[in-house]
Amino acid sequence: KLTLLLLCVATLGLVSCQKDTIINQTTPNITIVRDVTSSQWVLSNDGLTYSANISSNLIDQFHVDNEGTLVYISYNNGLSYIQLPFVYNIDAYSYEVYNGGLSIDIQSSDYQDRAPIRPSSNVRVKIVLIASK
Repeated sequence: KLTLLLLCVATLGLVSCQKDTIINQTTPNITIVRDVTSSQWVLSNDGLTYSANISSNLIDQFHVDNEGTLVYISYNNGLSYIQLPFVYNIDAYSYEVYNGGLSIDIQSSDYQDRAPIRPSSNVRVKIVLIASK
């Protein structure tokens, strides 16, 4: 009985040991802030989408394939931001990331036969590139 009791105590002691692994992220996220003028928004041939392209050599194919991207837009010079995608006044704002940059699109959210509203002033865009290992 004593041997069995000592075996149980030893087993519980070994099972209760815990190894914690702490991972430090050494690759920081990158934030890019750009202003898009009203003239940079280009209407598509069918008249249903305004697009603005933002070029950045920080967005490469590795980033497109393996990492994350967050995009925010501000109509008040960066006092506040709205995260894309979102819908405002029937227009849907979205983005596409590609090797070398990203494209922001404005389209009608309910597919009405109308052109979306082009921003009439400068728009500040904040792009956060989220690193991944």
